[in-house]
Amino acid sequence: MSDSNASFLSRFSLAVGTFFAILGDREVAAGVRRVRNGEAAAPEPSPAPTPAPVVRTIKEATPDAALQLLGLLQRDARFIDFIEEDVAAYSDAEIGAAARLVHDGCRTTLREHFTIRPVRTEAEGSRVTLEDGFDASANRLTGNVVGQAPFTGNLSHRGWKVEQVRLPKLTESHDATVIAPAEVEL
Repeated sequence: MSDSNASFLSRFSLAVGTFFAILGDREVAAGVRRVRNGEAAAPEPSPAPTPAPVVRTIKEATPDAALQLLGLLQRDARFIDFIEEDVAAYSDAEIGAAARLVHDGCRTTLREHFTIRPVRTEAEGSRVTLEDGFDASANRLTGNVVGQAPFTGNLSHRGWKVEQVRLPKLTESHDATVIAPAEVEL
């Protein structure tokens, strides 16, 4: 199958795997950002002398951890059930009540399996300065971006980063694509 005819499942698997690769590796995140912005594979060199370019390889992300997380979110929060439900016929109050349950379950699952911290410790709305050489994978400039660092602006979102992952170990025979088995009540 050619890349342009990839199935939904393979595209979904790639998207979820890429999501975790981006969370786990700031170099992958910076590369994806460059590709999405239509830039060349490496940033344009600055007029100042630069060290020899570093060759970065893109590592293939396996979907197992992403599928495992979806399974945990389904088990603890009925996340897939909620997302797949056609909510058009429900009232806002009914959707809100269901969303509260899903939110609580998702939050519990994330806190059990991940240590997530803000990228920036300052309060949102604070004035911050990004000095030359700031980590572009952890700090995104928005608005009227002109010139070169240092950049001073208002922190509109503190960002999130994963410090620790605690997913359960899987057996070789575990089929991670089954994120929730069918239930047959007898």
